[in-house]
Amino acid sequence: MTAAPSPNHGPRRGGVQPSLIVIHYTGMATCAEARARLCDPVAEVSCHWLISEGGEVEALVPEALRAWHAGAGEWLGQGDVNSRSIGIELANPGDRPFPEAQMVALEALLRGVMARWHIPARAVIAHSDMAPSRKGDPGRRFDWRRLALQGLAVWPEPGRPDDFAADLSAFGYPAVPEADLLAAFRLRFRPWARGPLDDADRAIAAGLASCLTQGAA
Repeated sequence: MTAAPSPNHGPRRGGVQPSLIVIHYTGMATCAEARARLCDPVAEVSCHWLISEGGEVEALVPEALRAWHAGAGEWLGQGDVNSRSIGIELANPGDRPFPEAQMVALEALLRGVMARWHIPARAVIAHSDMAPSRKGDPGRRFDWRRLALQGLAVWPEPGRPDDFAADLSAFGYPAVPEADLLAAFRLRFRPWARGPLDDADRAIAAGLASCLTQGAA
C-alpha cells in the first residue's frame, strides 16, 4: 500500500464510527487523474482508499476521519453517509470490466476494513444503492456475486415475490421513485435485465430479507 494523503476530510460528525463501506468507480480516464482530483482541495471530494487498475492500493484519508465521497443520499433511513462509512474508489472510467488484480486487491482491503470496524457483509454497498436517483457506480460490470461468495457482500436467493419497494426499504434503500429504485437494484442484482418491474425482481428483493443477518458482527 502507498499513501497519497488528500486534504479533503474532517471529523466524523456526532462521534460515529464507520458502519458501512461504499464502493465507487472513479469515472475518470486514468487512476492518476482520479488521484489528482481526489487530492485537490478545490474539488472538495475524496475517499479513504483508491485502487488502481493494476491493484495498487493507496490510502488517501485515514479511516477514522470523514472523507467526502458519498454526497447526498441515505441508507437505512439515515443520511450523512460520509460520517458513517468508508469510501473505496476503483479506478475505472465506468465502461469496462474491473481487472483481476484490482478485484483481488479490493477483496483483501475489504477483509481488513470489515474486521477493523466490525462491518457486516450486508453493509458493503454500492454508491448507487445509497443514491439511486443520481449515481450509477460501480455499475453493472462490477461482480457483486464474487464478493458475496467470499462473505464480503450479500447475494440473495430468490424468495416469494412480494412488495418490491418495501423489501428494498427494509434492506436499506432510500425512498425514491420506483424507476430509480429499480434501476439501482438491477445494477447490482440483475445487471443485464431490461423492461418494467417483474416477478424476478420482486423475488430477488424478497430474498434480501434473509441477507439482513448475513455476516452480522
